Amino acid sequence: MSNTCCCVNDTILNLSTKNLSKLPRNIARPNYARNTVTPGIVHLGLGAFCRAHLAVYTDDLLETGITDWGIIGVDPLSPAICEAIKPQDCLYSVFNRQSSGDQLRVIGSMLEALSLPNDLDRVVKTMIDPRIKIVTLTVTEKGYCQDASTGTLDENNHAIITDLSNPNIPSSVPGLLTRAIKLRREAGILPFTVLVCDNLPQNGVTARRIVIRFAELIDPELSRFISENISFPCTMVDRITPATTDDDRIAITKQFGIKDAWPVVCEPFRQWVIEDNFSNGRPSWENVGALLVDDVHPFELMKLRCLNGAHSTLAYLSVISDIETIAEAMGNTQLNDIIHHLWSQDLIPTLPPVPGTDVTAYTVALEERFLNPGVRHKTIQISSDGSQKLPSRLLEPAISRLRAGAQPRFIALAIAAWMRFTIGVTENKKSYIIADPLSARLKSIGQQYGHDAKLLANELFAINDIFPKELTDYNDFCNLVKCILNSLITKGVKETLTNYCNKSTCNK
Repeated sequence: MSNTCCCVNDTILNLSTKNLSKLPRNIARPNYARNTVTPGIVHLGLGAFCRAHLAVYTDDLLETGITDWGIIGVDPLSPAICEAIKPQDCLYSVFNRQSSGDQLRVIGSMLEALSLPNDLDRVVKTMIDPRIKIVTLTVTEKGYCQDASTGTLDENNHAIITDLSNPNIPSSVPGLLTRAIKLRREAGILPFTVLVCDNLPQNGVTARRIVIRFAELIDPELSRFISENISFPCTMVDRITPATTDDDRIAITKQFGIKDAWPVVCEPFRQWVIEDNFSNGRPSWENVGALLVDDVHPFELMKLRCLNGAHSTLAYLSVISDIETIAEAMGNTQLNDIIHHLWSQDLIPTLPPVPGTDVTAYTVALEERFLNPGVRHKTIQISSDGSQKLPSRLLEPAISRLRAGAQPRFIALAIAAWMRFTIGVTENKKSYIIADPLSARLKSIGQQYGHDAKLLANELFAINDIFPKELTDYNDFCNLVKCILNSLITKGVKETLTNYCNKSTCNK
């Protein structure tokens, strides 16, 4: 991997439409006329995930000559990404990092970038444009304002309370979707499809339930309209995309000779499985590698549990033991062994058959993906929003194993690691931020009871927004978690894992 600038005359080019033809030849870039592309998709959430995935598949489609599926991006929370990519004509680069050599590709499918706080009127006007046929979302689990324990609308969420009192000025995702659907209906415009690409269990079903309930609280007739006319297909999206850093920007400039204010870093692998259920037409994404199916659920469970469940397990054990990235964690012999046990004993046995997929082979490929040193996926990043992520990634498969009469020992370890994580201090006494919708409550519990594993576990198990009663009624499982947690607190990660794998501690 060379650090030598490969641009003509060592000139650093700012990414923009006028400079596309001047880019070094080793940078892939749009070969279609962007000025002929019209919008067909509004995307909510401008983070790395969508720009490394949805926008790339759509860019591939535009390369085939299709012109009516451009993307208008909307950031629901912050104008930062919009302000970064607008001067670049909404172009940005995808930095594909791999051991065989890094690759850079400029993506042109994003036609405009707006922020909800600054551009609400334009966002709503765009969403009711008849040309817009799909609204896609990557707003993270917490963006749906759901009660994580039930998958229903959290009617006590501050943003929901605010939007219900003033639905014409929405700030939440459910509020914005409902407002746009209402205005389209009143104008006689065909409804759009809501295509969720976040890591939610049955993501389309969950989003549908939340939006219908929000609408019901405003207008029951509108709620019925949504129920009868709006499609919410389920999807499974898979590509590892760590947060972009200044080091990534510098590496792109050094290796490829361009300046990109907000590139996306990702691995080579990508997969997209989509339920073929759309209200008002769709792009032919299947022509560029997506898989359109009748039932996404088996693929979703495989990914949520084997990839995301393993990621969360690695993240919590790593943060508390000062391991910075997933690649470093998976390269640790002990942690690698734990993940293999987690897959084979606790997660794979809970999965239904996945059409055309060998799940064991999928986990073999996952190991290689996790070990990719170019993808510096920070464990502290993955540790965020655990209260929202644990139920689908680890708690549901734990209940499945317990119902079957098996003890999910390695899920118990993962839960104990998360509980130890709530103390907020590593084994080397370094503090870290607990980024979570329940952060204040978790931090208070961790600080008050972090000295006593039993008290800490009892307080955390009592949060029914996270832990369902069915799980906490399994006393042997809860006692196992407490035993592991005590070992993590008193002995640390390394000794705990050594003893646990040897079944010399917490052997229940």
